[in-house]
Amino acid sequence: MGEVAAEIADWTPGDIAVLTKPTHMAIAITTSFIADKSTGEVVAMAHEANPRDDWLPITESRDGSTVSAVFHLLCSGLGIQALMLPVAFASLGWVWGIITLSIGFLWQLYNIWALVELHESVSGTRYSRFLHLSIAAFGHRLGKLLALFPVMYLSGGTCVMLIINGGRAMEDLFKTMCSGDGAACGIKPLDGVEWFLLFTCIAIVIAQLPNLNAIAIVSLFGAIAAVGYGALIWILSVAKGRPEGVSYEPLIEAKSEEARIGSVLNAIGIIALSFRGHNLVLEIQGTLPSTPKCSSKESMWRAVIIAYSLIALCLYSLAVGGFWAYGSKIPNGGLYVAFHQFHGHDTPKLVMGLTYLLIVASCLSAFQIYAMPVFDTLELRYTVIKDCRCRCSWRARTSLRVFFGCLAFFLAVALPFLGSLAPLIGGMTSTLTFVLPCFMWLMIKRPHRKSGKWWLNVGLGWLGVVLWVMMVTAAIWVLVDRGINANFFDP
Repeated sequence: MGEVAAEIADWTPGDIAVLTKPTHMAIAITTSFIADKSTGEVVAMAHEANPRDDWLPITESRDGSTVSAVFHLLCSGLGIQALMLPVAFASLGWVWGIITLSIGFLWQLYNIWALVELHESVSGTRYSRFLHLSIAAFGHRLGKLLALFPVMYLSGGTCVMLIINGGRAMEDLFKTMCSGDGAACGIKPLDGVEWFLLFTCIAIVIAQLPNLNAIAIVSLFGAIAAVGYGALIWILSVAKGRPEGVSYEPLIEAKSEEARIGSVLNAIGIIALSFRGHNLVLEIQGTLPSTPKCSSKESMWRAVIIAYSLIALCLYSLAVGGFWAYGSKIPNGGLYVAFHQFHGHDTPKLVMGLTYLLIVASCLSAFQIYAMPVFDTLELRYTVIKDCRCRCSWRARTSLRVFFGCLAFFLAVALPFLGSLAPLIGGMTSTLTFVLPCFMWLMIKRPHRKSGKWWLNVGLGWLGVVLWVMMVTAAIWVLVDRGINANFFDP
């Protein structure tokens, strides 16, 4: 027993292992029970085979509930990218736009279900990080190769994009309420870098909350803000009526067959990128308690049903309402640009200001949940380097989070055009949403070959690979066709 304990203490998060077939007794180290079986059944370890899980930010607290999981899912699953859906409908038209959005929604919802089931796919083992589940499914090298870049980009890269979007929304809020030059408020306006810095400072202050479960109240405000600004924009757009000359014919501006194909592929990519947060599903479920009699997958799936019912309502409202209001006249910037362009002059200042304020609040809240996997990794690496098997001091934790905030701020200032590259990089990371969950199900659950579940996951997995190729191709086509303004260090 002492040798087993010493071996477990030396394991790293990547060394996900299962104890198999002991002679007389199998011991499962879990949060709530010890199993004693004389039949030699396979019993796995809990805590992801990592003794540091008791104090790392993602798994430090497992006192979450279905309600807190709903808040996290809404905050991470709804974002400003949903305002681009009418642009996709402008290329696809009503019928194909709704069909594509519906298929994409059901597809990604199935993959979320697969991740929820795989979280505790082996008795006693909890995979509370997407990377660890990938390693368990594909092996250490291939698992890291397939998941490390997408997970890190969707965590750190999304935080950079939130600084860019949140900082610009702050600037728009100031211009709306203070007449652009600040004369109405008696304040000198800030430049782009200063708005980014202000947003980052606020985000870092909020980020001092210790763990993922502790930011549930922040996610609640973020969810309310995301639903609020989306509803405000599409309701006001519909209420104010359509501009003259609106057409609903798809691909009306396409000049050639190549342009039509490129527009369709780009539209499919926009719809696919409107679904986000899959890299956080396992982490959110990791905050929920689990016992042998009541697995965390039950409460997590209830949270998914509630949250994604609201997300579906928001996505369809923005897509249908936005396309009805602007049709073929929708600009490439989506509803965010269209509403200001067509109705900014006849909308009360307080309403416009409230919209921008809600966007800022949503970005600040989403920053916290997307940054948590980065905080978790930083603390893990810090303690490994220090050869310390206890929790970070509050000074070390604060310093690591300030460091990440400064790094994200630097990248936002250096690459303010990152939003133009989002379709390309987002397409490259879409494997987390549409590909890897299916193949992980096959590798871990191992359904009977050519059974219904086998065909379903094989089919969806390879279809996801095709979608991945299409999204990357479409993103490259758009960049070549429209170009990119690479304004380095000029936000």
